[in-house]
Amino acid sequence: MTEQRLSPGDKAPDFTLPDSEGNDVKLSDFRGKSVVVYFYPSAGTPGCTKQACDFRDSLAQLNDAGYQVLGISPDKPAKLAKFVEAEGLTFPLLADTEKTVLKAYSAFGEKKNYGKVYEGVIRSTFVVDAEGKIAVAQYNVRATGHVAKLLRDLDLAS
Repeated sequence: MTEQRLSPGDKAPDFTLPDSEGNDVKLSDFRGKSVVVYFYPSAGTPGCTKQACDFRDSLAQLNDAGYQVLGISPDKPAKLAKFVEAEGLTFPLLADTEKTVLKAYSAFGEKKNYGKVYEGVIRSTFVVDAEGKIAVAQYNVRATGHVAKLLRDLDLAS
């Protein structure tokens, strides 16, 4: 069963999840700021590493424009901590081991790969505005080139 996909104007589902160091991070802590929340399948895999490094490399540009970045996967905090250290990531990665937030954002569900159907993380990115509403909802994004496209969509591309 897939949840209803989110659209611009929808209220962003609030959440509290542990980061790579075990500290709780709440979406509501970012009220008044815009937040890029992106969901990815697994820390340390090639596509997820490329995407995380692209966010890391674009972080100053996003931060300067008033955007915070949060990455969310079903990985445990210990795996996230290794990923953060290995790739020098400078934004919080959050652990959604129960997949409740993934499901609330419809970023977990049926996927097809080489004709096989299975349940998994749907690589997705959302921009949550300062009022806590969805400003951008992108599902089934590609790991490579996605951050550059997002920067263009937000009129931040140089």
